[in-house]
Formats: sequence, C-alpha cells, structure tokens
Amino acid sequence: MSVNGTGYLEFVVPGIIALTAMTTSFNGAGTRLNTDRLFFRSFDECLMAPISSLSLLAGKAIIGVYRGLVSSIAFLLVAMLIAPGIHIGPLFVLSLLLTCLIFSFLGVLAALLASTHEDMATFSSLILLPMTFLGGTFFSLSQLPLALKMALYLLPLTHCSMCLRAAALGGSFPWWSLMGMAAFLLAFSLASMAVLKRLSV
Repeated sequence: MSVNGTGYLEFVVPGIIALTAMTTSFNGAGTRLNTDRLFFRSFDECLMAPISSLSLLAGKAIIGVYRGLVSSIAFLLVAMLIAPGIHIGPLFVLSLLLTCLIFSFLGVLAALLASTHEDMATFSSLILLPMTFLGGTFFSLSQLPLALKMALYLLPLTHCSMCLRAAALGGSFPWWSLMGMAAFLLAFSLASMAVLKRLSV
C-alpha cells in the first residue's frame, strides 16, 4: 500500500511523530500548570516573582517542549529501524521544535482558562481528539474535497504533519505551512499572555 508514491509505513511515521509531540507537549505543560494552579495553589507565588509574563509562560511551556522532544525522539529512533527511508535534517528538527512549542503553549492556555481539573480532560476530548484523526496524521489531504481540505488547514496539527512529512521524506517543503505554524505559535502565546494578565489583575 502506498500514498503519493511513498510506502504507507514511511508516510504515516512523521504523522505519528507529530501526534506524539502534540499529545506529550500539551499534557506536559498543561497538566502540570493546571495542577500547580488548582491543586497546589503555587502558581500565585510565581505571579509575584519579579519576572515578565513572557518569561513565566515560556518557562511553563518549556516543560512541555522538553517532554515532547524526548517522547518524539524515542519514537523516531524506533521508527528509523522499521522505516529506513526517514531522513532527519534541519527542517525536520525545526518543524518538530515548532510542533512542541505550539502545543505546549496551547496546553498553557488551556490550563490558564480551566477552572477545574475536569476542564482539561474536556478540552482534550473536544479539541485534541478530533485533531488526532482529522489533522492529516494517517491520510493524505490531496484527495479530499477542497472545502474539507480548507477546513482541515485550520488545524495546527495539519501543518505540523505536512512539514514533518515533507522534511522526513525529502518532498517539496510546504513553507506556507511553516509560516502557519509560526502564526499558531504566536496566537497561542499572545492569548496565554492576555489570559495571564487578566488573572494577575
């Protein structure tokens, strides 16, 4: 079975790496911050620290980035044994790092908005779970109707999967998707700063 001239196994591996980075980064940053805010009540002490809001949010997000990178690299090492056609280059590393940053900041944003621990699970069920199956992780978007394709381009995981897949398989790199990833990162970080400013008042 092949997809766009590539074996399905090699096609799906970059998508699964994107999925792994998404899930681990989101949970690594979001769940930890949610616990600090609502269970330990220690996040208020962080707000009193003499550091900028961006530094505080970046520190919380880096926890998720680290965990996302470790999980993704562990899966990648196994994947290279079963799919030797995977190539790792600077664009792949950049795409993976951006993926982890995007979903870490999304996790931080969700944790700042959550009022209970159950809200994080609800967010994952309503946002991350549909994105898992609709973000181009397991299938190619090339055969989809244009309207549906445009809708799926609104999901950050779609752009992450496309960039990682193109970089890993040596295809034409979608620079516009990389710019889309940067836009999602900017949007989630700015939204997190706005919510943090509201909480600090």
